[in-house]
Amino acid sequence: MLEPVTKSKPSLSPSLLRQLLQIPVIVAALGYFVDIYDLLLFSIVRVQSLKDLGVADTAMLPQGIYLINMQMAGLLVGGIIWGILGDKRGRLSVLFGSILIYSLANIANGFVTSVDQYAVLRFIAGVGLAGELGAGITLVAEILPKEIRGYGTSLVASVGMLGAVMAYFIANQFDWRNAYFIGGGLGLLLLIMRVSVVESGIFSHVKAQETVTRGNFFKLFSSKNQFLKYLRCILIGLPVWFVAGILMTFSPEFGKALGLSEPIVAGKAVMWEYIGLAIGDLSSGFFSQYLNSRKKVLALFLLWTALLIIVYLYVPFQSATMFYTICVALGFGVGYWALFVTIAAEQFGTNLRATVATTVPNFVRGSINIMTPLFLLFREQIGIVDGAALLGFLTMLIAYLGLWKMDETSGKDLDFLEE
Repeated sequence: MLEPVTKSKPSLSPSLLRQLLQIPVIVAALGYFVDIYDLLLFSIVRVQSLKDLGVADTAMLPQGIYLINMQMAGLLVGGIIWGILGDKRGRLSVLFGSILIYSLANIANGFVTSVDQYAVLRFIAGVGLAGELGAGITLVAEILPKEIRGYGTSLVASVGMLGAVMAYFIANQFDWRNAYFIGGGLGLLLLIMRVSVVESGIFSHVKAQETVTRGNFFKLFSSKNQFLKYLRCILIGLPVWFVAGILMTFSPEFGKALGLSEPIVAGKAVMWEYIGLAIGDLSSGFFSQYLNSRKKVLALFLLWTALLIIVYLYVPFQSATMFYTICVALGFGVGYWALFVTIAAEQFGTNLRATVATTVPNFVRGSINIMTPLFLLFREQIGIVDGAALLGFLTMLIAYLGLWKMDETSGKDLDFLEE
């Protein structure tokens, strides 16, 4: 059940707006911008880069899935590593370390000469990319007043999502190798900006308490209630990566199956989806602040996503333009990504907050390692369209089950610990 909320509705006064647009928020937003650029670049240059490496057209899909799975495996590993470090050493140490690793890895991607080299470097890049969002959202959530916390985290994510748009235009203007070089260079430049960012005061206070255990990942499994609370945070995010990792990444194959005469370009589909995501992230954050409820907004965005998945797969398109329009609408539907990570951060105390906020989105991203084999199995049994529909139904059902008994966290004071 969705609990009724009676809190007063916040508004963005000039003083609150100044607090919102402070340096840590801006730097976190730019950091996520570069993160998304590098994360989505492979999906955009997948076909071009694999062709240059000598991969046959018939092997394009399985080799693409192999490389995506390697990148997502890196995200899973990195999510745990950076999450624990974020609670043990601090949010800033993660923001510095993660961007250094994925920037260097992406520069190295520009020199690959084989699929196996590509796979290793996508794994390393994935490890680095895993730390950016969780640490950034945690830092912003802890430094902003609770009255505008939702605005801040949605601003970080909406600016970040535009990194996919830049990745598309860079990939169209430059060779795919140079696109990787540019992404890595942007990350290294961002390190200079991060020198001026200070640590969260809430975390610094907890760090000074030597008796408090921080970053204990296994504490999340110490009781049934703790584990279920953590699991719910992961489950509500699955539709986001079903749309991004299946429907958008393999949009050329869906375009063919739907009988479109004009070929669909994966990079363009990803770009349009992320434009929708940026608008959705900003909207979901503002709606949650206005309604004083994370759960109500999340339920509405999930419903919109379910409807748009049906439209994407079953409504006959007359043109590629209409297909890309649906990609924007789907992106808006899954534009609760910032809200989802914010909810995860708000559910847990300061001594586990970075661990949760960093591992949760990366476990969702890593779920592609489960989704892709299921997608291939369903495609073989009932076809690519019906197979995707079945997988989409399962992810939506699981997300609603996760939302069902989740605690409402809008306006919650974050200065508390997990015992």
